[in-house]
Amino acid sequence: MNLITGVTGIVGAHVALRLLSEGKPVVAIKRMSSDLSKTKSIFSCYSNRADELFLSIQWVEADLCDIYSLLDVLDGIESVYHCAGFVSFHSKHHSLMHKVNADGTANLVNACLEKKIKAFCYVSSIATLQNPDIKTNIDESVYWKSSPVASDYAISKYNGEREVWRGSEEGLNVVIVNPGIVLSAGIYNQSSGKLFGTCYKGNPFYTNGSSATVDARDVAACMVMLTEKSHFNQRFILIENNYSFREILSCIHRGFGKKEPHIEAGKMTLSAGRFFDGLKSKLTGQEQLITKETVISALDKNFYSNNRIKRVLNYTFIPLNDSIAFICQSFLENQRKKS
Repeated sequence: MNLITGVTGIVGAHVALRLLSEGKPVVAIKRMSSDLSKTKSIFSCYSNRADELFLSIQWVEADLCDIYSLLDVLDGIESVYHCAGFVSFHSKHHSLMHKVNADGTANLVNACLEKKIKAFCYVSSIATLQNPDIKTNIDESVYWKSSPVASDYAISKYNGEREVWRGSEEGLNVVIVNPGIVLSAGIYNQSSGKLFGTCYKGNPFYTNGSSATVDARDVAACMVMLTEKSHFNQRFILIENNYSFREILSCIHRGFGKKEPHIEAGKMTLSAGRFFDGLKSKLTGQEQLITKETVISALDKNFYSNNRIKRVLNYTFIPLNDSIAFICQSFLENQRKKS
C-alpha cells in the first residue's frame, strides 16, 4: 500500500494518478480544510478515467504537525511519497514554511521509522542545491552553502532534507528528488500555474535569469520508478533542461497565440515594481507578488545536470515545447468552459 502526502498539490496529484493508473492502491493524507477539487482538476486533464481513479483514493485525515495522527495512518503502509510542502516567497510565511517543510518532515520521518516503513520518497527542490560558488553543471554532488540571498523556502526545504538524511542514517530507505520548476495543467492559481494566467493576459516583460523545468508527469514517473526499483539513499535532480526565463515565457505566449515578451526587466525595474507592488498590497490587502526573494530568483542564473537520473533509469523527459503546448491547450479548454 502507498501513502502520499500533498495529493491536493501538483506533484502529489501526479504521483497518485501514476500509481492508480497502474492499478496500485493509494492512501492520501488530507486535512479537514483540504480542497480536493484541485486533485480532480489535475486528474481530468491527464486521464479519461479521472472520476473512476479519483474515487478509488482512500482519503485519511492527518496533520504533519501531529505525529500521533501520522502514526495512525501508517498502519499497513509499505511506501510513503512525501510531496506535501508549503511554498512562499513572503517573509510573513517564514514560521509556517519551517513548521511544515522542516518540522512536518521530521514528524513523518520519525513516524515511518517507528512503523518500519519500507520506502520513503521525499520531494525536495533544486533550491536546496544552493551554493553561490557553483552556478553551472550543478549536480547531486553540490551541497548547500549558506548565502545571504537564500530564500526562507530554500532553507526550510534544506532543513527538511536534513531530516530525511537523518532518517536514512537511522535505517529508513529513502530517495530524495530535486525537481526544477514543475509544469502541470489543472491548477492555475498556485506555483508554476500562475505563469499561464499571467501570459494568457499578455505580458511584455521578461527577466535575464534562468532555471530548469520539468513536466509533472516526469516527476511522478521517476519518483515511482526510483522507489520501486530501490534506488535508496541517493538524491536525483529531476529536470528536462535549462532555459532562460525569456525562453519559458515566450514558449507560453506562443502557446496562447500572444505576442512574445520583448522588454527586459532588470534589477532597477524589478526593484521599482517591488516598491509599488508593496504599496498596492498595503492599500488593497492583496498579497504582494513581487518580493525580495522573487526579484533575486528572477535574475539568478543556474544550470543543472540531469545526467544521473537519465543514466540510472535510462529516462527520456517530455520536451518543454510539448509540455507547455499541452498545458496551454488545457488552460484554453478550461477558459471556454467558464465562458
